[in-house]
Amino acid sequence: MTRRKNDHINFAALSVPATINPDERFCYEPLLNAHPTHNCEAEFLGKTLNHPLWVSSMTGGAKEAGKINRILAEACAEFGLGMGLGSCRSLLKNNKHFEDFNLRPVLGNNCPFFTNLGIAQIEELIDSKSTNKIHELIIEKLNADGLIIHINPAQEWLQPEGNIFKRPPLETLAEFIDGLNKQYPIIVKEVGQGIGPESLKKLLQLEIDGLEFGAFGGTNFTAIEIMRSQQSYTEFMSPLAKFGHNASEMLEMVNSIANQQPIFCKNLIISGGIHNFLDGYYLTKKSTLPALYGMANVLLQHALSSKEELFNFIKAEVEGYKFATNYLTLKI
Repeated sequence: MTRRKNDHINFAALSVPATINPDERFCYEPLLNAHPTHNCEAEFLGKTLNHPLWVSSMTGGAKEAGKINRILAEACAEFGLGMGLGSCRSLLKNNKHFEDFNLRPVLGNNCPFFTNLGIAQIEELIDSKSTNKIHELIIEKLNADGLIIHINPAQEWLQPEGNIFKRPPLETLAEFIDGLNKQYPIIVKEVGQGIGPESLKKLLQLEIDGLEFGAFGGTNFTAIEIMRSQQSYTEFMSPLAKFGHNASEMLEMVNSIANQQPIFCKNLIISGGIHNFLDGYYLTKKSTLPALYGMANVLLQHALSSKEELFNFIKAEVEGYKFATNYLTLKI
């Protein structure tokens, strides 16, 4: 007790907030609930997560990718989270980097686990009548639960090795889904700039099982491609990395669409600029549809530091979110 009281004295001055304003998104209600003793479980496409955090798609096929993916998968197994892989494009050609993506043995069977391909690869496989390769990738190779398709026209336009879309992504998605016969769930995501209202209206009417925002404010792959490019004019393309829709804006659009018209998609992963459990709590609670919150870069930075730091961060996410569910309500 003496040590605790001395800590209170010594840390009191340091505890004064740097700003006088509290987080304006919440009302704090300290009298109405006991401390939480439950997990904040979330249902997602037939599986139960212990906490509504999704490890968003990051990497694969590079020197450090396998190590990073394995640490992230170990965290998912430990805390009962879901995970999406980075692009699995290389596995369509050969198995050189297979172990970077072979995470089901680490995750176990209870964690949701999704592969990932770009809409450009879907278009190519449709044109070559080779979409069976996707089934082989998901089911036979990786024993995954389904497929994430990332939509990235700005990234592909700027990427030195990029693909030119022959058709609008919506047409490619519709054709692929029509031929799929619901063999496995499909999630669609953007890669750092989000999705606007007219695209969302049409996308949510397709028979997709989930939408991940990949909103503006998180990792911006358009900006990354501008930095990667060696072409002399590319430095002047920076305006293309400065437009988009953040997670809050996208959520308002999706809520409005869901309230105005029938939609097929019933699951969201709210990602893009989510920094901590309060961001995740606020947005998932505002969602009309069942929602998880996704993180990529934040988790990546902790994983690069050490497995211990990543686990400590996720433990704080779980405990902080739990507390929020019992003591914070959203301001109307």
